[in-house]
This record gives sequence, C-alpha cells and structure tokens, in this order.
Amino acid sequence: MKSVLIFCVALLMAVPSFAATPKEVTFKSDGDTVKAILYTPEGKGPFPAIIVIHEWWGLNDWVKEQASKLADQGYLALAVDFYRGKVATTRDEAHELARAPADRVMRDSQAAFGYLQSRPDVKKDRIGAIGWCWGGGYSLQLAIAEPTLAADVINYGDVSASPDELKKINAPVLGLFGAQDRGITPDDVKKFGEQMDKLGKKADITIYPDAGHGFQNPVNGAGYKPEDTADAWSKILMFFARHLKS
Repeated sequence: MKSVLIFCVALLMAVPSFAATPKEVTFKSDGDTVKAILYTPEGKGPFPAIIVIHEWWGLNDWVKEQASKLADQGYLALAVDFYRGKVATTRDEAHELARAPADRVMRDSQAAFGYLQSRPDVKKDRIGAIGWCWGGGYSLQLAIAEPTLAADVINYGDVSASPDELKKINAPVLGLFGAQDRGITPDDVKKFGEQMDKLGKKADITIYPDAGHGFQNPVNGAGYKPEDTADAWSKILMFFARHLKS
C-alpha cells in the first residue's frame, strides 16, 4: 500500500504546475448576485472546470487553497461564496451560517454550473464539483440536480439521499469519509454505497479507519490526519484526471 501511495504521489508531482491566477467574479442566481473566486490555470483553454463548495466555515483561506491547488493541476476552479461574504471563526457561528436556506444554496450551485458553461474557456462537458463537510452534502445534491455534471467528489458530507434521488445521478462519484465520524457514520456511508451499487451508479467510496469528520483540514487539530489527507488528495486528483481530462 505504501509503495502504491508513493508511486501515486510521485506521479502527481510530475504533473506541471499551471500557476493559477485568482480573480473575483460574480454571476446571477435568480435575483441575487453571487460572488466567487475564479482560479484560472496558465495556458490556453478551454479547460475542464470544478465547482468548489466550502465547508460550514464559509469561503475561508483553506478552501481557497484547495481551489488554487486544483487549478495548479489544470482545472478552472470556481470557489463559490454561498454565505454572501460571511466567514465563521467559531463553531457557533459556523452552525448558524450552515442554516442557509437549502433552496438558495442549490439555486446558487446550479447557477455556478451555468456560469461555467457560459464561459468560452471552459469545456462544457467536463465540469465537476467537490465539497467538504457542509459542502460535501451539497456536492451530492448538485450531482442529483444536474444531470450533465461530469464528476462529483464528496468529502465527509451528508449522503442521506433517497433511492429516487440517487437515480438521477449520472456523474461518477468519489466519496471520502472517516470511520470515527459521529455525524456522517460508517453505516450511513455503507448504506449510500450499497444504494448506488444497486442502482448501477459509479461510486468509489473510501472510509479511513482512524479518521473522523473534517480530517483533511489542519484547523481540526488532533482530528487532522495528514497521511489520510495525502491519500485522499491523490485519489481526488486521479479521479478528476480520469473523468474530466480523459
């Protein structure tokens, strides 16, 4: 296992850096104006694109870093501000912000998809999504709502969707979870994987035995698992390369 991981990391390090350039952009979501940060790779497009859906903390520096890292791999990454400029610094604040109306969040997500499709520098049939925690759940919901989404990554997000909802998914799904997660439990994840399998959907699920919720973010202190995070990141990059670049 370690030799395989070392090989994968070496392979990913061999991919040239594209020195992504960030730019604040806006797009319309019904009557609202939504802000986002667009990370565009260096070079000539059109590029495959990824919608980046933040954790319950909001569009903070860590999420921006993830978007920038994706753009460095050649993806046009759109980090959407679903909280309308607000970023939590405490768990209580995050809990309150995460109560944003679900219909508005979904409207914004689909508007972000439409915005990317409208850009001449984006490959319209190669748009994916990724989310963590709160954003992981909405990443799944976007895959349900948007039949032409090309790839979907769920990092320890809510997977409590019904079979009727899951039937609507066309995108291949990568799910990364922690066995010690008390909110998104291993039983929940296994049930999700079984339902996807029964429906004939493509779902690659990994449950890390020693990880809990939010294991990819260093802000979680002892809950941060650097080895699991490295493995998860290698899986994410290989997954997107397979489905958005091939």
